[in-house]
Amino acid sequence: MSLVNTIATSAVSIAERRSSRFGSNVYAGRSHVILERGFTALRRSNWFSFASGFLEPVFFLLSFGFGVGQLVGGITDASGNSTPYAAYIAPALLATSAMNGAIFDSTWNVFFKMHFAHLYETILATSLGALDVALGEISWALWRGAMYASAFLLIMWPAGLLTTPWAILAVFGAVFIAFGFASFGMAITSYLKSFQQMQWINFFLMPMFLFSGTFFPLTTYPDWLQLAIKALPLWHGIELERALMLGNFSVDLLGHIAYFVVMIIIGLVFTTNRLNKVFLS
Repeated sequence: MSLVNTIATSAVSIAERRSSRFGSNVYAGRSHVILERGFTALRRSNWFSFASGFLEPVFFLLSFGFGVGQLVGGITDASGNSTPYAAYIAPALLATSAMNGAIFDSTWNVFFKMHFAHLYETILATSLGALDVALGEISWALWRGAMYASAFLLIMWPAGLLTTPWAILAVFGAVFIAFGFASFGMAITSYLKSFQQMQWINFFLMPMFLFSGTFFPLTTYPDWLQLAIKALPLWHGIELERALMLGNFSVDLLGHIAYFVVMIIIGLVFTTNRLNKVFLS
C-alpha cells in the first residue's frame, strides 16, 4: 500500500496544480466508498462477468499448454533454461488475465457510468473528488486482478507448473499490471464518447495479446518487430510475471516495474484532470 499511497500523493500534487482552475477538491481521501459500491454491485448482478475473466486463461492453458504443448515439448526461456511449454505460457496468460480484467473495469464499465448512468456526475457533486473516483475504480480492478491471479496459481499448483516458491510473487505482479492498465484505460475512456470509439480498444488488445511473446519467444520475430513489441505494456507485464514465476531475476525487472510506474502516474493524472474538466468545469 505504500507504493499506492506514494503514487496517489504524486498524482494529487500534479492534478491539483493542473485542475485548480476548476475550483474543485481533487482528493477527499474517501476512494473506499467507490470500492464498496463495486462489491455491492458484484453481489447483486456481476458474478457471471467476474467468473468469465477467471475461466478464460484456464481454458487457454488447457488447450494450448497441455494440448499444443504435447507437440511443442520444452521451450527455452530468457535465461536459456528448458521449460515445459505449459509452464512457459502460464505466466503470460496470468498477465493477460490481469490486463483484461483491469481493462474491462476501467473502460466499458467506466464508459457506462459516465455516459448512461451518470454516476460520476452524481458522485462529484458530493465531497468526493475526481482522484477519489479514479482510485476507487482502479482499486476495484486491483482486487479483481488479485483474485484472478490467486485462483490461477491454485490451478497451476496441482498441475505441477509452479517450479519455484517465488511464484507467489506473481500475485503481486498481477496486481501491479492491473494497476497500470486500469489507470491508463480509465484515462483513455474518459476521452471516448461513442461505442464505435470504444471498439478501438479491442482492436488494439487482440494484436497485443498475440504478439507480446504470449505463446512463443520474442526472438522468433524480425529485429524491427521485436523493438515495436518491447514498447507494448503487455510485453513488459508478461516478462515481469514470467521472471517471477520461473525465478529468473535480473536487472531487467527494474525496467518492467519502472514502465508500469510511469504508466500508472500518467493514467491517474490524465483521469483526474479529465473528470474535473468534464463534470466540474
